[in-house]
Amino acid sequence: MARRRYQKGRVVLRGKSPVWVGRWREDVIQNDGTIKRVERSQILGTNREVPTKRLAMRRLELELARINSPSYRAARMATVAEFSERWQSAVLSQHKPSSIRASQSHLRCHILPALGKSRLDEIGRERQQMFVTSLSQTASRKTVLNVLGTLSSMLCTARKWGYISEQVHIGDLALPDEGVRPEARFFTPHQVRQIIERAGQPYRTMFTVLAMTAMRAGELCGLTVDDLDFERRIIQVRRSVWGGRAQSVKSKASQKPLPIPDALIGVFKEYLKTWRETPERWLFSNGRGKPYSANNVVQRKLWPILDTLRIPRCGLHAFRHTHSSMLLEMGAPPTVAQAQLRHSDPRITLGIYGHVIGEAQRNAAEKVAEVLRPNAPNSELSGEWIQ
Repeated sequence: MARRRYQKGRVVLRGKSPVWVGRWREDVIQNDGTIKRVERSQILGTNREVPTKRLAMRRLELELARINSPSYRAARMATVAEFSERWQSAVLSQHKPSSIRASQSHLRCHILPALGKSRLDEIGRERQQMFVTSLSQTASRKTVLNVLGTLSSMLCTARKWGYISEQVHIGDLALPDEGVRPEARFFTPHQVRQIIERAGQPYRTMFTVLAMTAMRAGELCGLTVDDLDFERRIIQVRRSVWGGRAQSVKSKASQKPLPIPDALIGVFKEYLKTWRETPERWLFSNGRGKPYSANNVVQRKLWPILDTLRIPRCGLHAFRHTHSSMLLEMGAPPTVAQAQLRHSDPRITLGIYGHVIGEAQRNAAEKVAEVLRPNAPNSELSGEWIQ
């Protein structure tokens, strides 16, 4: 390989709508490990944006600063599509099945169609913003953030492996507005009792556990008999089930045990009288001895009951929202609600599950309204704080 030297590059004006194109040479590591010097080019701007060759050269100098830096080393090059195959095989395959499926969907539906033919080094801040703007035309803010998470993970890995790539910094990108978020679905206590009464086993016990513990649906399906500790009155949450397969729980905070209320101990003991043992000792198993799929429980068992009761259809997560609503309604401190819901951040608890107006808040609003209502007796505020 020729000795690396200081480069000035060159610029040319081309096209019917003239644009300045900068050209330079760069060392690239080939797949066999050898280093090859190749020519690179980049559009620097239109003739209207950059009216003179001198200004075009100044723009090119910004790119060449990386090449001419004493710390510069040869890097690897690949298109997004090429690298995605290596990333999926070496990195994504180590993730949970649910994460693998979501990331593969992001790649197939969004990332590869828009960016697959581009080189990794071309996915800079401007290209990332163009991708976000295009994606936000058909996707929600949450979907955009999820797709960016997959792209960010892939580009970060590429950088660690020696490829030229720029990381995704969410704070530097203009994201779509959140819009109006739909209110989380939850049941009233009366509705929960009706649902449980109409459910046959094992679904009656499953719905009861969800309502009394705020456990996630996947965690419920992943319970074994050995996870129940009646002496200490706790449920050990060790795994989750997704698509019929066991995987780790959502986060480290999710591994914390849950208390078993006295009422639930009786429900468990009654259920265990007819429990059918399986090799893995699943607490709830289907006819094949495998853990239930939460989606199947919803579609085949929960929805028919909701239809009968004329309750709008929803998922098993509504039981979790019901439990959180009742905690806050009954005056449980945010720290207690956070511990029961096993969130790592209390802001998640209050932001997502605080969809209830407690009696203290309602009483305070009533006192203010009484003073401000039309035709109210003339009076001044006493200066006392509302308790």
